[in-house]
Amino acid sequence: MQRLNQASLGKLPATVKVPGYVREQTRIGIVHLGPGAFHRAHQAVYTDDALAFGGHWGICAVSMRSRGVKENLAEQDNLYTLAVIDNDSRNQVIGAIKEVLVLGDDREQVMTRLCSPETHIISLTITEKGYCLNGDGGLDQTHADIQQDLANPDAPVSAVGLIVLTLQRRFAAGIGELTVLSCDNLADNGHKLARAVYEYAQLLDAALAEQIRAEVRFPCSMVDSITPATDDALKVQVSEALGVQDNWPIQRESFTQWVIENNFSGPRPAWEQVGVTFTDDVSGYEKAKLRILNGSHSSLAYLGILCGRETVFEGISDPDLAAFIDALLTQEVIPSLNPPAELDLVEYKNAILARYRNPHIRHLLAQIAWDGSQKLPFRLLGTVADNLAAGRSVKLLSVGVAAWFHFLRFKLADGSELVDPLANVLLEAAAKCQGGAEDVAHFLALGQVFSKSLADNPNFVSALKTAYVQLATLQETGAHSLTELL
Repeated sequence: MQRLNQASLGKLPATVKVPGYVREQTRIGIVHLGPGAFHRAHQAVYTDDALAFGGHWGICAVSMRSRGVKENLAEQDNLYTLAVIDNDSRNQVIGAIKEVLVLGDDREQVMTRLCSPETHIISLTITEKGYCLNGDGGLDQTHADIQQDLANPDAPVSAVGLIVLTLQRRFAAGIGELTVLSCDNLADNGHKLARAVYEYAQLLDAALAEQIRAEVRFPCSMVDSITPATDDALKVQVSEALGVQDNWPIQRESFTQWVIENNFSGPRPAWEQVGVTFTDDVSGYEKAKLRILNGSHSSLAYLGILCGRETVFEGISDPDLAAFIDALLTQEVIPSLNPPAELDLVEYKNAILARYRNPHIRHLLAQIAWDGSQKLPFRLLGTVADNLAAGRSVKLLSVGVAAWFHFLRFKLADGSELVDPLANVLLEAAAKCQGGAEDVAHFLALGQVFSKSLADNPNFVSALKTAYVQLATLQETGAHSLTELL
């Protein structure tokens, strides 16, 4: 079978969407650090669509270490297929990535791209650990990569060091209009990246740091779309649909969201024409996502596991579980939010519930249940605290928290691994439980999870005890109905 490449692009079936611009005439305007699966299924797709509206916004993708993406895409002229998996699935060939470089192998080429007057955006998907942050949210000066870069500032291995070197050289050459855009799933990502870059630059040159602060923008952004890993079945499916061999396709659910702070140092692609939301309040979107999407995810995970469900689709397909999650969001989560004017929370909630009902995405509840001690303070307990302060109900929120308590007891009894950095402490608390309302005190004593104000709040404690006993009764009787909890 012929390979997917520039020569075969014009031979694809009409059902396959192809780049809506002349790829050979598009120059590079974006350097992206970290071209993993999510970038290729998300930002690169938005950029590919935006290129149809003009501008030179081809992407130079820079891998900080791995050669895999470069080697795989080189055989296909850097083309690949996005397979959108849903009831109405579709395929789209993405051509926005013009070249892939590896920092360790192609350092001079990388610096040439970063310092080009035609490059106006450096974007990043390097995961949270790539920012080299300490517990306070600032630069971790003890991090091995930062130590290396401070000793060898002209040959950095960290993204922070690479950005500072780029800005130093651009300033020296009189080249401006550069925006540094974090696209990682990290709250306040732009502010955290800006702080790390500024603090690193200060260690090298205080004047450089001040120039960065004055001239460069680091907008915050929020990204969202489930991107399952590529497997052999996807490769076969895509190649059959295209009639040519694509060895490096990517898949994604149909829902996708990108919200960017309207804070740029220079020009940008026509992303607003292809679904990107520009706003002055990214934090409002982040909070909505955290409480509506992530909060309901955790509640569904713990309740679903207790009811014998395995995946998000199976959980939301249970009428009682679905009714509970909808009520939780409508009655207790949405009232806790003060969204930006352009965000319709009911519409957002309904879109999220529709995503849960996608039978083609196998999202395991057990995986969502990992690291509950780290997730629940942000996903559920913050909403609890706000509702208590405002005199609103926490009855349904408490059910999600109580379900976590029972999940911990289940893991102890089952003897299976509890994936959580506080696993030992959590299992010790579970071991003290007898199954009655008094168990709640053992969990509330976990100061790493519950603030003293929450642990001592009589309304929260009462709601937790009620929910905990009701869930215990449901388990003992083997009943899976949750209607009595509403």
